Amino acid sequence: MSEAVRKRLGADERREEIIRVTLELAARQGVDDVTTQDMAQAMGVTQGAVFRHFPSKDAIWMAVMLWVRDRMMAVLTRAAAQGRDPLDSLQRMFFAHIAFIAGHPAIPRVLTSEHLHGRNAVLRQVVTEIMLAYEAKIAHLLRDGQVQKQVRLDLDTQAAATLYIGMIQGLVLQTSILRGQRTLAAEAARTLPVFLAAVCTPSPTQGTHP
Repeated sequence: MSEAVRKRLGADERREEIIRVTLELAARQGVDDVTTQDMAQAMGVTQGAVFRHFPSKDAIWMAVMLWVRDRMMAVLTRAAAQGRDPLDSLQRMFFAHIAFIAGHPAIPRVLTSEHLHGRNAVLRQVVTEIMLAYEAKIAHLLRDGQVQKQVRLDLDTQAAATLYIGMIQGLVLQTSILRGQRTLAAEAARTLPVFLAAVCTPSPTQGTHP
C-alpha cells in the first residue's frame, strides 16, 4: 500500500472516530452541550487535530447527519429486503429501526435538535430528506400491501406512514423519560401489533358474533 493511500485511510478512520465520539457525547450530555473541546478530550487529541479533519463544528454535525442517514437507510433497506411480503417487511424495518436506535441512542436527539437544524438550513434539509425518504418507503410498502390484499383498501397510506414513524419517536421519548421502568424493545413489541391491527385487512370472520 502506498504512503498516500495509508494517509488517506488514516484520515478516513479519524473522521469516523470523530463522528462516533460526537454521537457518544451527544447521548451522554445532549446535543447542545457538545463542544469540539469535549470531542478532542474524548479522543485524547487537541482541538487542532479535530479541525484538521473538519473545518468547523457545523461540518462535524453535517458529517454526523450524513453518517446517520447512510447507516440507518442501509439498515432499513436490508431489513425490508428480507421480508416475505409487505407486512413482514414493515415489521422487520420497525424492529431494525428500534435496534439501531438502541445501539445509537443519540440519533433521535440529533435528528430532532432545534440547536442544529433550527439554525442551519443545510442540516435541516438533510433531516428533511431522511424523514421523507423513510416515510415514502413505508407508504410504498403499505400500497404494496393493498395490492396484495393484506392492507385495508381504504387506508390513507401516507397518514399511516407518518403514524408509523411517529410511533417510533413516541416510544423513544417515553422510554427515555421512564428510564428503568420500560425498555424500548419491550414497548416496541407491545405497540406494533396495535398498528398492524389498524391497517390490516379484516379477516372474513372478524366482527361476526357466535
